[in-house]
Amino acid sequence: MDAKLSSVLSALNSVVLGKEHQVKLALSCLLAKGHLLIEDLPGMGKTTLSHALANVLGLQYQRIQFTSDMLPADIVGGSIYQKDEQTQQGAFVFHPGPVFSQVVLADEINRATPKTQSALLEAMEERQVSIDGKTHALPQPFFVIATQNPISQSGTFTLPESQLDRFLMRIELGYPNAKAERALLEGRSNSSISLPTLMNEKELSMYQSKVASVAASSALLDYIQRLIAQTREHALLRYGLSPRAAIALLNTSKSWALLHGRDHVLPDDVQDVFRYVAQHRLEDALVDSKKDICADILQAVSVL
Repeated sequence: MDAKLSSVLSALNSVVLGKEHQVKLALSCLLAKGHLLIEDLPGMGKTTLSHALANVLGLQYQRIQFTSDMLPADIVGGSIYQKDEQTQQGAFVFHPGPVFSQVVLADEINRATPKTQSALLEAMEERQVSIDGKTHALPQPFFVIATQNPISQSGTFTLPESQLDRFLMRIELGYPNAKAERALLEGRSNSSISLPTLMNEKELSMYQSKVASVAASSALLDYIQRLIAQTREHALLRYGLSPRAAIALLNTSKSWALLHGRDHVLPDDVQDVFRYVAQHRLEDALVDSKKDICADILQAVSVL
């Protein structure tokens, strides 16, 4: 692995203990220019991970706490009438909301109403916000990390399929192992605020460009297409993955390959990330909720 990326992962793992795989997935998502959805119980380290990522990469960071009474303007901002005291003339001036940052933590996104959730759709897809007929570009890079509580918990709203599809990946942190939890109790984890900045915007952009240049052979693309086709034909799925999901799977496989020091994608890379790209896109289409559909699809589709 590249020495710079290795140092970034080491710094993140000093804060989020015992979650090396999930930390690597989160960095992979950022390198692939996607957005990340983290679904887990409160107190598992979701906020800590997002803050640590921003600090290590030297990016602007904003946290938005989603609540049931939040309005779209609370996220994207709005135009406010301002009057000049000298000329007595006024005009509407746009005041950007917290979404105008490089790393945005949308904390407990499913506690807001669908109308407020949808305020992020254009921002996530187009990297811009349109208000009063004017388009405002968002900072670059622009990375949304959204956290959501299990839908079984009170006061939550299900994310619509169109919103879920905007997230490149979904991960779960889960409970720490006994060793990591003991380290937390003994205060042996670092603070995300105290982490050194190990990369700048220019370097991050360079790595994101490297992801785009990672080679994917014709045979590898055939394998991805067969996986996508299997989701569309599977008897336990009402519908399959979209072309956007196919592109997401390819881009994530490329970033995963880069994190493992390769300039080309292997079938193993596709298999490693498939669940995290596909699961949240297929859950609502699943006829049998107890079925591990991603494992079933991977098993059904041969590499050759």
